[in-house]
Amino acid sequence: MTKEENVIKFYCICNRLKNIIRKGWRTWNVKRERLESVAEHTFSTQMLAIAIKSEYEYDIDIMKVIYMLAIHELGEAIIDDLNQFEISSEEKKEMEHKAVHEILKGLLDGNKIEELFLEFDEKKSKEAFFAYQCDKLECDLQCKLYDEEDCVNLTDPTIDTDVLNNPLVKEFLESEKEWSTMWLKFGQRVYPYDDNFRAISNYAINNEIHGYTKIPTVKDGKEIKQKVV
Repeated sequence: MTKEENVIKFYCICNRLKNIIRKGWRTWNVKRERLESVAEHTFSTQMLAIAIKSEYEYDIDIMKVIYMLAIHELGEAIIDDLNQFEISSEEKKEMEHKAVHEILKGLLDGNKIEELFLEFDEKKSKEAFFAYQCDKLECDLQCKLYDEEDCVNLTDPTIDTDVLNNPLVKEFLESEKEWSTMWLKFGQRVYPYDDNFRAISNYAINNEIHGYTKIPTVKDGKEIKQKVV
């Protein structure tokens, strides 16, 4: 392939992520006109990383983190978004690594990009661990936003029973009652958050956050009200 073909091929494969809806929202039958895509999740993890690096003292290369987060869901362009309740982490890892290798094959920097993807997956470097926490916390914060929009009905019979019957999910739903609080506490139990990420998670549990999405925009000098879509 020519360099031009490699650029277009990579761009078009990544472009698929705009149309792949995050599986978890369908699993819980989130009722909303528009649901978050994998590409939007990727963007949000990067913005979250920038904000957390801004407010807390982390000795990390933030540009490396942003690059990692830009490619961390790359394999889903081929294998789709598979969640923890439908496939083992080992199976997903094997499938995803093969997909990423295939996507990057032919790019001059393909090996370097793949190494960065694998570094993120291993979570051993300080940048990879920071990026991993951003990836997990972003999902829980999006749950909180959907919950505050009243998008989830826990009595909905179409919700995946395998998810509802997960022991940890059941434990938190029985004690917390709220869908997003369950997920935020699930994240704190399952993922190795440091004190700063845990503090952000706790803030989301104890406060309404949806109001920040309604900050007005301005066009031609006039304020425009935000529409939830």
